[in-house]
Amino acid sequence: MILESWIRSKKLGVNPHFTEKKVLTNKDLEKRISERELLYTTAIPIMKTLYNFVKGSNFLIILSDEDGYLLKVIGDPNILAMAEDNVLIEGSNRSEKKLGTNGIGTCLYLKEPIQVWADEHFYILHSNWVCSGAPIINENGKLLGSLCITGTWDKVHIHTLGMVVSGAAAISKQMDLQNAYYKLIEVKNQLDIMVESLKSGAILINNGIIIKVNSLACQILRINEKDLLNSSIINIISEIDFKKSKKNIYSKEINIGKNHKVKVSLTSIIVQKSNIKNSSEFLLTFEEIKNVHKLVTKTVGSNAHFFFDDIIGNSQPIIISKRLGKIASENNANVLLIGDSGTGKELFAQSIHNSSTYSTGPFIDINCGAIPKSLIESELFGYESGAFTGARREGCAGKFELANGGTIFLDEIGDMPYDVQAALLRVIQNREVFRIGGKTPIKIDVRIIAATNKDLEQSILNNTFRRDLYYRLNVFNIKIPPLAERGNDIILLADYFVKKYKLRANKIITGIDKNVYDALMSYHWPGNVRELENTIERAILVAQTNVITINDLPDNIIANTKTNKKTININNNYIGDSLPNKTLNKVEINLINNALKTNNGNIKKTAESIGMSRRTLYRKLDKYKIDYKLMRINK
Repeated sequence: MILESWIRSKKLGVNPHFTEKKVLTNKDLEKRISERELLYTTAIPIMKTLYNFVKGSNFLIILSDEDGYLLKVIGDPNILAMAEDNVLIEGSNRSEKKLGTNGIGTCLYLKEPIQVWADEHFYILHSNWVCSGAPIINENGKLLGSLCITGTWDKVHIHTLGMVVSGAAAISKQMDLQNAYYKLIEVKNQLDIMVESLKSGAILINNGIIIKVNSLACQILRINEKDLLNSSIINIISEIDFKKSKKNIYSKEINIGKNHKVKVSLTSIIVQKSNIKNSSEFLLTFEEIKNVHKLVTKTVGSNAHFFFDDIIGNSQPIIISKRLGKIASENNANVLLIGDSGTGKELFAQSIHNSSTYSTGPFIDINCGAIPKSLIESELFGYESGAFTGARREGCAGKFELANGGTIFLDEIGDMPYDVQAALLRVIQNREVFRIGGKTPIKIDVRIIAATNKDLEQSILNNTFRRDLYYRLNVFNIKIPPLAERGNDIILLADYFVKKYKLRANKIITGIDKNVYDALMSYHWPGNVRELENTIERAILVAQTNVITINDLPDNIIANTKTNKKTININNNYIGDSLPNKTLNKVEINLINNALKTNNGNIKKTAESIGMSRRTLYRKLDKYKIDYKLMRINK
């Protein structure tokens, strides 16, 4: 090894008779020490221990970094003076490329312990010294530096190299332990952050003892952290046998004290290659039921997107309905929305919710006519574990529980089974829910909005709807007008739907032909706003130009338009001259007047000729103050 080192030294061009006396400045030395702080702070105590063994024997204990720079030199005063003459001081460089063969530089190059005697040194002035050096290498094989004991050749001891090797190994081991400790601290801090950032309460349990808890757990359980740590989980949760529990629990409702329920999930943690016998660790996460319900609402419930400003129209009927809706939103009374299918009852329900004090809570809708009779009670009120065959083991909250703090919208209330109506009445009266199979009432604070397209008073007479429930729901009723009664709102809605659906269809539609407006105004719209929306969407899809034309409308609307034209043509001179300059309301008045004249004031024939129901025609006559009886007299 010595010979090979000499050959390397010659190739490197090292001068055996001269060496630079240049050393690092104090600032540069401090920077190197700072960058290798763990090496430095770990080595100093071990170096001092070694020095105690060789104290008074003229030996130096030297620590270098991986580049050969001396970071620390400890020794007797007289040997320190000799070392200074040989530039063997802190900040000097003892690598092979600077000084040739020596105990520090060569052991760093070889990454092996070495002892260099007297004339084995490449630098001639070091021929009176003997140097025992050992590399400091971490567990990953990385070279960190070297430890060296050096002195005059006549003072060397046979065990000097062994002491250095042991010292270097001690430094390396201590650094590995220190790094492991730092890593554990880092992992612990990361774990603390992760556990603390969970949106659920979290408890880590080892053999039934709580070893970690986040602040949300303390808040939900209403217990201080210091009272939870190192205590038995059984004292907190007695419904789960943690000793026998070997399977994960993904969702289970449990009681914490009186009237305080939480939903918990239990995960078993398997510790790989653990030497701890009978060790069982669990991670327990949980939430308060009310928070779980809010989360469920976001996932499976309805979102109330609409406000009163989103309800398009400025006709008198819709203005009245919106005004009543706003009044309803300012109090907590039950609301009953009455209107034909497609008139926009859910828009009103959402708008009332969003303008009320319940707006921050969930909005849950349920179509009472769309759920099988056998399921509607469990859907509305929920059920406890084992309440019936096929029920979830952990039970299930009903729509009323999920709506707690918000609004429940009972659509098509007239289709609710008669026997379920009694249970609904109890919920409305008592403001509490009994789950199916449950014995404890669950208090709720829910705004109730119901809607129907049926004549509930007739349903009462038919014994299909409870009179007492009707009065409970009908505290504040709002009638949603059919589209045929909303006049120019048809035009406003048509324009709105064009803007909406041309973007979806990625088509350029610049407008609607006037003949289309006339056709839309003259149609009776049995499907109301929903039918108009579907009509415009279809027209955009089939349109061949940038303007929607009469040919883009469905056949039934086109046929209705042709029928109306026959009636209008009876008095073509009057209508034809006046139509371009009159409002659409006047067009409708002219249409009805002409139809009445043609049919001698006969309401049934007039309604059929213009494609309008008799009920709607009567409303139009009243709206426009048209006396149809005069038509009979004049005729």
